Amino acid sequence: MCGISGYYSFHKSISSTNILEMNQAVKHRGPDDEGLWLYDAGQGISFSGKDSTPKIKEQFPVLQDRSSEIALGFRRLSIIDLSEKGHQPMLSENEQIIITFNGEIYNFKKLRKELESLGHFLHSNSDTEVILKAYQEWGNSAFAKLDGMFAICIVDLSSQKLILARDRVGMKPLFYHQSKDGLVWGSEIKALLKNEFVKPEINWNGVYTNFLFQTTLASQTCFQNILSLEPASFMTIDLKDQKITKEKFWTLPSPSTKNISEEEAVRKIDELLSESIAEQLYADVPVAVMMSGGIDSTLIASKSKPFNPNINTYTISYPFSEEEVKNASLAARHFGVSHEIKEVSDEEALEQLKENIQHFEEPYSSFEVLINAAKYAHDKNFKVVLSGNGADELFGGYSHTLKLNRWLLMRNFNFVRPFIFTKDKFSQRVKNYFSQDNMFDFFRQSQISMMPLEAKALIQPDIYSKIDSKLSKYHASEAKSYSGYFEYDMKYSLSSHHVFRDDLSAMKYSVEFRYPYLSNSLINYVASLPENIRFNGIKNKPLLRKTAEKYLPEEVLNMPKKGFSFPVHYFIKNEKKVRDFIVENLESLKKRNFFNAAVIDGWWNHQEHEYDWVKIWQLVTFELWYQKYFEK
Repeated sequence: MCGISGYYSFHKSISSTNILEMNQAVKHRGPDDEGLWLYDAGQGISFSGKDSTPKIKEQFPVLQDRSSEIALGFRRLSIIDLSEKGHQPMLSENEQIIITFNGEIYNFKKLRKELESLGHFLHSNSDTEVILKAYQEWGNSAFAKLDGMFAICIVDLSSQKLILARDRVGMKPLFYHQSKDGLVWGSEIKALLKNEFVKPEINWNGVYTNFLFQTTLASQTCFQNILSLEPASFMTIDLKDQKITKEKFWTLPSPSTKNISEEEAVRKIDELLSESIAEQLYADVPVAVMMSGGIDSTLIASKSKPFNPNINTYTISYPFSEEEVKNASLAARHFGVSHEIKEVSDEEALEQLKENIQHFEEPYSSFEVLINAAKYAHDKNFKVVLSGNGADELFGGYSHTLKLNRWLLMRNFNFVRPFIFTKDKFSQRVKNYFSQDNMFDFFRQSQISMMPLEAKALIQPDIYSKIDSKLSKYHASEAKSYSGYFEYDMKYSLSSHHVFRDDLSAMKYSVEFRYPYLSNSLINYVASLPENIRFNGIKNKPLLRKTAEKYLPEEVLNMPKKGFSFPVHYFIKNEKKVRDFIVENLESLKKRNFFNAAVIDGWWNHQEHEYDWVKIWQLVTFELWYQKYFEK
């Protein structure tokens, strides 16, 4: 688990100050080691950095100011093979192939055996070297063989190619900026903004989707010309002519029409989840399970014990999480594992509020509990934490999913929309409901964010006129069934939102989150099950609940779904300093003339609906994002 960065200058050599500053910007992702590789005038050279280990500094000179066409930067968080043999950038024996890699490959031992049987000799016990050898053996076909989370850069001097690749569901981030001058990439946007080719500019199309979905829909970001590499894809840059091509190496399987019993599906899911947990528990550092008190994470903790009897578990306690904390403690006693509760006080939650919001590289609609969860893991020396994230998307866990069948019926009455003339809040909500013409709109409605009509009223007309408000390029297959919703959940709720937030939260404190529900085999199996097995329209996560029955106490099984985040409305209502913080930032935002000040005042002064605070918080976080990344 690490941070990577790099650039390829198309027309000239540029100063290595660029890669040094890019690498420094993601130091929090890898405090254990630093590595650099530069290529100029047909020659590649490895360097150490000021944060490299003493042994690496003995092996490679510390990089000073020099020029290069290509530069790779690396920050290491040592998880597997803690020795210097796992140092990156890693080179092939003939120094023609160079790799930087962020992530974990859970099937690397199996791949290692296969590669050894094909005649490869490996010098380390790291998964990085396995990827390098796999690429040498299978080329780009190697990416489909990797089971895990990854963002990879490979420079292949022998074939004059530079390749960027990302895992199947985007668990590891990889951003890039392409211009006439060159290509710049990194694990976080913070790194890209340190390169001389990249100048921060607002991407209003990205901001618009952020306001509607609580996250910016990939591959867009809120920065102009900065994109995220799509999950399950790789991008190839020809070093001879700078031609860029993109390819997918995996697509989500379609549901099968075969008959299969629920019992058989549950048995197989149980088996595949056990295999995934066993693989993901492997590390050369302490591992813990973060339990929220719900089914997803508690099941992982229960099934971890046979593979690690001394597994550590912990729960974050915050306002209104009492039931979750009680159930987590009960479950830990039920299957006999070590369990600790970290209570986050109001003061602690608000302590680094501005800094934590600005750590996210786009506006956001919540306080992120996961930052506190990562800090606690760091303080307890847990470098690896298993998470239940991904189960809701994979198994249909969100309550909005249960409204799907009703919507499929009600959409037949969308013709009434033009006949709603009144402008009151209720009428606008009704009009919004009858504006859901397709599955993409239904998914958008489930995100509890701004409605399109609200965003249009908010954004100044001269800016709004340049926004592609139809969003047709984000549409997927549009299947009129659960499969269509599932596709959007995996693509946008999971890839664009949850694992992206997880990564930023965890890596702020140099912690690695792992996701047993997101193994290749489990995703493939569940996605290919017949729809009637996976979704019944009555209860969420029916298959996972059945799987969990033999492991978990009844209280956990029957607990209603609840989001894992601080209750922002609670802080707005009870903390004057939060209200003052909001007013201060809204006043600053109104002066920028991006948004209609009267709309902002109206939202702030007339909060009636349960989720009216979401829009306010999105505006506050927009202002803080703008301050951080656009004001010098």
